[in-house]
Amino acid sequence: MDGTVLIADDDRTIRTVLTQALTRAGCRVHATASLTTLLRWVEEGKGDLVISDVMMPDGNGLETLPKIKVLRPGLPVIIISAQNTIMTAIQATEADAWDYLPKPFDLPDLLARVEKGLTSARRGRRISPPQTGSEGVVQAGQDLPLVGRTPSMQALYRLVAQVMNTALPVLIIGESGTGKSLIAGALHEFSDRSAQPFLVVSAQDLTMDPAGGGDGRALLTQARGGSLVIDGLGDLDSDAQARLVRLLDAAPEDGPRIIAIADETLTRTFESGNFRHDLYFRISGVTLTVPPLRERLDDIPLLTQHFLARTTRETGSGRHMSDAALEVIRRYNWPGNVRQLEHMVQRLMITGHDPEIAATEVEAVLGAASTGAAPTHGNDGGTLAESVARHVRRYFELHGDELPPSGVYQRIMREVEAPLLDIALEYSGGNQLRCAELLGINRNTLRKKTNELDISVTRRRKLM
Repeated sequence: MDGTVLIADDDRTIRTVLTQALTRAGCRVHATASLTTLLRWVEEGKGDLVISDVMMPDGNGLETLPKIKVLRPGLPVIIISAQNTIMTAIQATEADAWDYLPKPFDLPDLLARVEKGLTSARRGRRISPPQTGSEGVVQAGQDLPLVGRTPSMQALYRLVAQVMNTALPVLIIGESGTGKSLIAGALHEFSDRSAQPFLVVSAQDLTMDPAGGGDGRALLTQARGGSLVIDGLGDLDSDAQARLVRLLDAAPEDGPRIIAIADETLTRTFESGNFRHDLYFRISGVTLTVPPLRERLDDIPLLTQHFLARTTRETGSGRHMSDAALEVIRRYNWPGNVRQLEHMVQRLMITGHDPEIAATEVEAVLGAASTGAAPTHGNDGGTLAESVARHVRRYFELHGDELPPSGVYQRIMREVEAPLLDIALEYSGGNQLRCAELLGINRNTLRKKTNELDISVTRRRKLM
């Protein structure tokens, strides 16, 4: 790898790790904790690629992007962020970032992106960056609970940002309570159609003969050049499906964008022959699959904190979640997904009096099923291998017709390895030697792995 990389991050550890890794890879590196210094280097002509954090002491990396583009139009910029909403994916796309990654990031993955970016700079043309998801950054006034750092949510964020301003019809699939309507709202609100109507119609609206003609043209007139959302697509009977086909046929080129929302049973309905194939293929120009909460357990602390903070603003209650309570929340299956988690947090904030929310309070709200419950593998249980297979398949499906970027093996292994080491350390009482013996690996290997995966070794669970 050949080239000069400019790094802007206020975390000294990240600057050191990136500097060492890129230097070993053959790059020359300039690192700073200041966006002002970064802009000066860019203006002086230094650097073939930039890696910049978002939240910096003297500014915002995303807001600095347009200035970099003016100074050096062809300079690739990789944005990295520790924030966790959908907004960074959208803002980075709008600001024309070459690529963006969440923190904590996979170092080999970042190095591969840097190499591709340097190749792009040398050839003097833009090469499409790897297609994976990203973190978001919370902006003032935004309160979308589209929060997540897990790979499935990252891929979803990136895909939303990519298709936001296209005219392709979008099908959003997911279980009840996962946030499908929020995704539909984000697609409209942050697109270039945001000033146009956002019209949501239900299965009942399409079942009845719409005013203005049986083909639904009145709905197209109301939605104009905005977004027409069909909520409950899988609930349409055969007559309503036929009307929707005619509605899509009648849509003008400058008409509304069609967004359909359906639960996870739509695919089975389609495969059983109870849903029109021509309608399915017309409505699913892009399919966005929103994962259930039980498949993104690492996002639960982030979502919980989001709901705690929001309820605090709304009610003035300043309670916080104990570690034990959070552990109970992580063990629960969450059949109602994010909406159920939100309602639970609101109830705990309103009904409790102590500053700290105890595990017993959470157990009381969730019911006896949450007490001592083990992590589940999905609705139908199954072996660990079957659970992993479902996760891997969902990861591939989130990329649609495109294959995921290279490095799938490392990413999947990291997802399995991190909880294995974390739980083994917990049950070993934080004793690294005992944990290494339990796992059958060398203690130095364990120490190296925990450092790479940023796993705390200060676990104090008592051994039985």
